[in-house]
Amino acid sequence: MNEAEESEQRQAPHGDARLDRLPTWAFTAMLFVAAIVWGSGFFVMKEAVDLLRPSTLVGARYMLAAIIMLVIFPRRILGNLTAKQLVPGAVLGVVYFVAFLLQTQGLTDTTPGKSAFLTATYAVMTPFVFWLVGRSRPTLVHIGVAVMAVIGVGLVSLDAGLAIGWGDGLTLAGAAFFALHIALLGLYTRDCDVFLLTFMQFFMCGLCGLGLGFATEAQPPLESVLTLSVVGQIVWLAVVCSVIASLGQNVGQTRVPPSQAALILSLESVFGVLFSVLCYGEVLTLRIVAGFVVIFVAIVISETVANKGNAEDAVEEGA
Repeated sequence: MNEAEESEQRQAPHGDARLDRLPTWAFTAMLFVAAIVWGSGFFVMKEAVDLLRPSTLVGARYMLAAIIMLVIFPRRILGNLTAKQLVPGAVLGVVYFVAFLLQTQGLTDTTPGKSAFLTATYAVMTPFVFWLVGRSRPTLVHIGVAVMAVIGVGLVSLDAGLAIGWGDGLTLAGAAFFALHIALLGLYTRDCDVFLLTFMQFFMCGLCGLGLGFATEAQPPLESVLTLSVVGQIVWLAVVCSVIASLGQNVGQTRVPPSQAALILSLESVFGVLFSVLCYGEVLTLRIVAGFVVIFVAIVISETVANKGNAEDAVEEGA
């Protein structure tokens, strides 16, 4: 997926002397690492959701991420706690939670590889969501890549009866909410502190997940959760995927051209399939591979050509 926090690139430390001493390839490497880590997130979530229910898993992941962020940036976050700042952050957090809940619930009935590519279609959906919230109208290129993405989704998800599976459908719905999150993020970061927005996004996502999870989901025995495997999965998702990878993306994008950065970060879906095949044992048919290729080409065109004029508004999402 995505993960939020990526909006901090707008206040990235361009003038940091320590960063100025790093070679150019180091910033490119940060983006590759972010794409690889986010790609691994689909497989890790698939493993974790076999024990923890979707709402609980999302809640635990993002509440831990919120706590970590508060520890790292206490003055920046606590110093901006105003109603004007909190309300947009809360809205973002709820939308973010719905996106991740749909994605995680979808993972119970689809493979990590499919989830990675279907989630990545948010990049194609975003221009149309921007249009709905009052921004520029999609171009013919946007429409063309959207048609390509629909063809790719059909190749990946349609069964013999021309129906989309439940898990794939939920994942696509989650992608639409990720696109909505990006559109709202673009609006709110004009007047709000991005660190507080990010923290509130994490906190609300965690609060909604844990609240809904404990209210509606049957919880596994505590001894089955407090194992090295399960704790490690949650820590990986919260610390590595949600905090470290996002920081790497934010820093990397301060020195890498937007079109190149977008192309590198779009490899998240490719790494998601790779991890699924190697670690989960996913079997790919020729039709599914063809669908992945069509979706990936649509995403690349969308990120590097169709959105070139809107580079300042473009942000990436992850797992």
